[in-house]
Amino acid sequence: RFQACVYFASVFQAMSCGIHYLASVFMAVTPNFVCGFPGNVSSVLFHNSSASNIEDIWTLWTSAENYIVVQLENGEIWELDQCSRSKREVNLDLAYEYKGNKSVFPCSDGFLYDDTKWKSTVVTQWDLICDREWLAKLIQPTFMLGVLIGAVIFGDIADRLGRQRVIWFTSAGQFVFGIAVAFTFDYYSFVIVRFLLAMVSSGYLVVAFVYVTEFVGIKARTWASMHVHAFFAMGIMVVALVGFLVRTWWVYQIFLSIATLPFVLCCWMLPETPFWLLSEERYEDAQKVIDTMARWNKVSTPCKVSELCSVQQDDLASGRTGDDDTSSTKKHTILDLFCNWQIARRTVTVWLIWFTGSLGYYVFSLSSVDLGGNEYLNLFLIGAVELPCYIIACVAMDKLGRRNTLIPFLILSALICVLIMFIPQDFNILIILANMAGKFSIGVAFGLIYLYTAELYPTIVRSLAVGSGSMMCRVGSVVAPFCVYLRSVWIFMPLVATVYFFQLLVGIMALLSGILTIMLPETLGKPLTNTLVEATEMGRNKKSCSEKTPPAHSGAALEKIEMFGQERVSADK
Repeated sequence: RFQACVYFASVFQAMSCGIHYLASVFMAVTPNFVCGFPGNVSSVLFHNSSASNIEDIWTLWTSAENYIVVQLENGEIWELDQCSRSKREVNLDLAYEYKGNKSVFPCSDGFLYDDTKWKSTVVTQWDLICDREWLAKLIQPTFMLGVLIGAVIFGDIADRLGRQRVIWFTSAGQFVFGIAVAFTFDYYSFVIVRFLLAMVSSGYLVVAFVYVTEFVGIKARTWASMHVHAFFAMGIMVVALVGFLVRTWWVYQIFLSIATLPFVLCCWMLPETPFWLLSEERYEDAQKVIDTMARWNKVSTPCKVSELCSVQQDDLASGRTGDDDTSSTKKHTILDLFCNWQIARRTVTVWLIWFTGSLGYYVFSLSSVDLGGNEYLNLFLIGAVELPCYIIACVAMDKLGRRNTLIPFLILSALICVLIMFIPQDFNILIILANMAGKFSIGVAFGLIYLYTAELYPTIVRSLAVGSGSMMCRVGSVVAPFCVYLRSVWIFMPLVATVYFFQLLVGIMALLSGILTIMLPETLGKPLTNTLVEATEMGRNKKSCSEKTPPAHSGAALEKIEMFGQERVSADK
């Protein structure tokens, strides 16, 4: 009961991470627009249609290459393009086609935006169009850069100051910075505050993952850790719902920020994890948390910290003999992930999977609003498809194994990405279904690689392996927005190939990752390795490392040591 309450309270706030990660898909939308005009308009002409004001023309707008002809009250006739305007030298009659002389002027009177779908976005707020369009394209990449830095900073702080304090700070930070974004006064302050929001959101997600795995028992750890991602997906669904209901960007941002306010008000009640307290030798505080757990769970004979510590110390004393002592005290670097051919090949493959999984995940998510049809429903479905994805992943990981689950889903995502290239753009429903299938398959691989990486490497470099893989993941998330944006300016390919070129890129990388994964060892049912030699042998031999005789311990003592060791692995993760 205690673990369930802590788990659901912690992962509930993970929804806010999903919310802020994908909020920009509606916040930074660029609607139809044209140059403003100097004066009062008397009539408007668009091809063969005329109107008294421009608002009536937007429903007829079909392409950025279109232009609008307006006649002012003083008789002047102007052609309004998106980034320039032309004044006709001869004002004989109002006609759409004109062969005479024109004077071209910049858009010094601002711009006119189509507000039929979005009343206000950050693009319309600060005119992030034409020569300032690149500023709009930087909104999501700078956010993802903050995600990268936040994961590094807060992961280290959580090891030094504790998980509880970081969860308090990052939870409050998400609310405060989330609200502050809505009240920023210019583009640069908006980007800076969003960068800080990205740091605390990423920090919370990383630390919450460690926090819940340190409280959840070994039997439920796979399901519990995987379904942290499920709550992140629910946050994406909330973005779609709020975006559909609220069409003003700063109001939209406020509603998204207060969605998880209940957790902010009660997060101070969450306790510190006993394992971090034990690592800091705060035994009395650890015992208090354990006693609280025992009362909630109605356990009559709770664990005693003194017993656990004595077993751990006996194990450490028996293990510090011979060469193991030198190996355990040596300071390891990222170069140890390339210490021999077997480990180096494993590292390259794992890094590629991390990068491909993150790149595919965000390319499918961010591009979902451009697939045609209802963009809000598209994003909602892209988030909803992750929920069964993680259930299937958990079952397959335990039944088929990590590698045997990863390979088919990577190859399947590659085939789907290629298939998307050949679907005509008129088949919107088929395109959306294919993208959902692609998100589903890449989601399985993306969720699985967290645990698989921790099991592939020995204890002495496990934290380095997972940390470096996470860095590759963040690089993929920074690159993904550029992939989505570049599709709109890639002019050297046919239209269909242009729209889905980067899905093909993801597909090629997923196929390569799937092929390389065949050479990785299976880790299901095998004990965690402690040295690089053991990890290398796991890859070379079919025999399990478990055939090596472990040190002798009593049954109860061995169980407690194993539980403690597994918990520390999750903390590293």
